[in-house]
Amino acid sequence: MKKLLLILLLVLTPVFNFSQVDYPLAKDQKEYLDTLQRRTFNYFLQEINEKNGLVKDRSAKESPASIAAVGFGLPTFAIAAEKGWIDRKKAYDITLASLKFFVKSEQSRSPKATGYKGFYYHFLKMNNGKREWKSELSSIDTAWLIAGLIFCRQYYSGEAPEEIEIRKLSSKLIERVDWNFMQLKSGKHKYGISLGWSPEEGFHKRAWHGYDESLFIYILAAGSGMKNPTEAYNVWLSSYVWREPYQGLEHLIFPPMFGHQYSNMFIDFRNLSDKYMRDKGIDYFENSRRAVLTQQRYAIENPLKWKGYGELMWGLTACDGAEAKNNKDGKEYLGYAARGTSGRDSVLFDDGTLAPTAVAASLPFAPEVCLPTLENMRVMYGDKGLWDKYGFQDAFNPTAEWIATDCLGIDQAPIIIMIENFYSGLVWKTIMKDPIIKKGLELLDFQLVRKE
Repeated sequence: MKKLLLILLLVLTPVFNFSQVDYPLAKDQKEYLDTLQRRTFNYFLQEINEKNGLVKDRSAKESPASIAAVGFGLPTFAIAAEKGWIDRKKAYDITLASLKFFVKSEQSRSPKATGYKGFYYHFLKMNNGKREWKSELSSIDTAWLIAGLIFCRQYYSGEAPEEIEIRKLSSKLIERVDWNFMQLKSGKHKYGISLGWSPEEGFHKRAWHGYDESLFIYILAAGSGMKNPTEAYNVWLSSYVWREPYQGLEHLIFPPMFGHQYSNMFIDFRNLSDKYMRDKGIDYFENSRRAVLTQQRYAIENPLKWKGYGELMWGLTACDGAEAKNNKDGKEYLGYAARGTSGRDSVLFDDGTLAPTAVAASLPFAPEVCLPTLENMRVMYGDKGLWDKYGFQDAFNPTAEWIATDCLGIDQAPIIIMIENFYSGLVWKTIMKDPIIKKGLELLDFQLVRKE
């Protein structure tokens, strides 16, 4: 039966899975998105050590590298080459520099290593790639690095020596990850994938569970040969929360928008559902669309009365913030924090801070509400410092009259990737070719379904 389902998946994918969102763009809208995508890519051209391919976590001068930013960044160089922003040699050079660094990097239990068991520390020193601070050996951030590697080995499919080498090195790194190592062996979350490990404290006792950005990690691990994939996925499903915050917008909730974006950046979930979603009659793509519309509805309602919120001004996610130094008039602000809403009665945190990436990286889900909001953000706050050399700054707060001074790699890349998925489906189509992704989807009982 499983083989039959896989055959059906492979046969039907071109028919259903890659149809694009039917939202025709006016000339000026296309020009705006092109400009936003191109400007945002400048981050990855400038905030990188070209000798080792490490990308800074944020644009601040002394920022370390983030392995998630590296993984997210790898497809952006292919996109840039496709569009003629850089030549193909530049894409080869940067991609190979990154792959060669990770292949040669120290994998050991040493607290000064780059990684262990195929996983990597969340933050690395930009100059030599050693562990920064006491950051964790991160399961989810390693997954984002692997997502970029999977893209590379499928995208660079030609016979040029550079492309052959990219495929070889990508496969070596992908296959080196020991997912069984990161799988919890006991406790409440037995079989689940741990959040991380450190040489000082061992495994984090909590597994990834409940709907969030880590849906991808279970598909990846299942397809990569992790033991007990069904049991692991059951841990993941164990704390799903389904609600109807506003009439007609019932969905699987996760308040910050990034939780809906990250897995959808790489896997085309349109018409593709696991049993949970089949029982609900939707797929994860439609779920994310409803999350977008919920955020907009919340901003229109604006129960906390923040300045600026409305139909064309919304977008809550993890981002920088105004910090306590801007507290006044009884209003309190956080710095970097996960902000989000799944409706009036399910607000993770809201201090009036909005993030352009929450909107721009949601473009494929709901272009009819995302694009006008992006246009309005630039009109209202672009000249006040929100629009800069890397496109939008990370976040802004109209109430506090604050605009971020940094950009973050994990917020910039989703803008580039999701605009491209909206245009052409490039990243989706490329990732979905990979045997690991196909196998993971099969093992976790994802099936193609027709929407009525």
